[in-house]
Amino acid sequence: MACNSCSTGKDGQPKGCKNNGTCGTDSCNKLTVFDWLANMSLPNGQEPFIGVEVRFKNGRKEYYRNTENLTLSIGDIVATQAKSGHDIGMVTLTGELVRVQMKRKKVRLDDAENVLKIYRKASQKDIDIWSEARDKEEPMKVKARQFAIDLNLKMKISDIEFQGDASKATFYYTAEERVDFRELIKVFAREFRTRIEMKQVGFRQEAARLGGIGSCGRELCCSTWLTDFRSVSTSAARYQQLSLNPLKLAGQCGKLKCCLNYELDAYLDALKAFPKSDIKLYTDKGNAVCQKTDIFKGLMWYAYEGEWMNWHVITTAQANEIIEKNKKKEKVANLEEYAAEHIEDAKNEFENVVGQDSLTRFDSPKPKNKRKNNRNNRNNKNRNNKNKSQNRNSNQKPKAKRNANVKKN
Repeated sequence: MACNSCSTGKDGQPKGCKNNGTCGTDSCNKLTVFDWLANMSLPNGQEPFIGVEVRFKNGRKEYYRNTENLTLSIGDIVATQAKSGHDIGMVTLTGELVRVQMKRKKVRLDDAENVLKIYRKASQKDIDIWSEARDKEEPMKVKARQFAIDLNLKMKISDIEFQGDASKATFYYTAEERVDFRELIKVFAREFRTRIEMKQVGFRQEAARLGGIGSCGRELCCSTWLTDFRSVSTSAARYQQLSLNPLKLAGQCGKLKCCLNYELDAYLDALKAFPKSDIKLYTDKGNAVCQKTDIFKGLMWYAYEGEWMNWHVITTAQANEIIEKNKKKEKVANLEEYAAEHIEDAKNEFENVVGQDSLTRFDSPKPKNKRKNNRNNRNNKNRNNKNKSQNRNSNQKPKAKRNANVKKN
């Protein structure tokens, strides 16, 4: 899905709207919601819901009241109320589904401070001012970062968003520590000639605003559909038996990947049937320590103390059975009796799935050079023919002499 400005030009090169997926035509948006109630009519006597969802730059969404009873549809550009002046946004959702979204996000329609109202549909003049302000954001961001570096501030200006009437610019920044940016605001106001608002965001929110491609090859979850950022701990990686490598577990934001929580509940449910890995198994042959677990197959590998190279695989049920006997101060003979049932043949059988080529076609030795063989065979044949003709001539000469002697006599 891409808008006209994101498509390719006549020469095949991408045009690019340079809005990173938040295009003005609303056809390649981030965090877009499908209105599955659009075709349903309201019961008789019920008035349509006056709440409207409006999207701004980089997926920022706010809810407004349609007090003027405007006929709005998805994609309309509207002028909305702001704390000072007005803002320009795009309608992304109307109707009863807005009520569901507001309830899910715990936003009340009667909250006058947070839920403002829509003034009107944006005129061409409003759109022109809004577009000119959006064009200033990228060069302003470059200058703003340079000013922060000159003042030796440990912060990063990640994004700039102008209000729709170009009366205010919001600077989004990230910082690990508290930053005193009072001098920086003075420099910004003197340079950019507008009202300045500084807003600190987390590293996850920064990645969500900027977007990107994850290690899975897909767009970042936080910039496409994920709206709530739950805390992720290293224990989630331990439960899933992942390598605690920060380079692999960290996402674009530098924090642990949000996808570590996706399957965590399934792993926790599966691990309830497993005994704790620090529990030893006591046998007559010796004490066994857990070395590895396979959650999907329900298997555990144990090794005797002192024989760490020899692992014995048993099921979780067998491990729990041995642990119950150990609690009763009973010992089993050894683990080999249990492990013998799970010894698998390691021979790999391959099938010709291609249907025309042999899988071992490259395993045969290379044939010798046919040209050399043909040349050698030809030389040998010529040599044999010469020898045969010489032998034939040598046999014929004595016969001729014998005949000559007979004539003389």
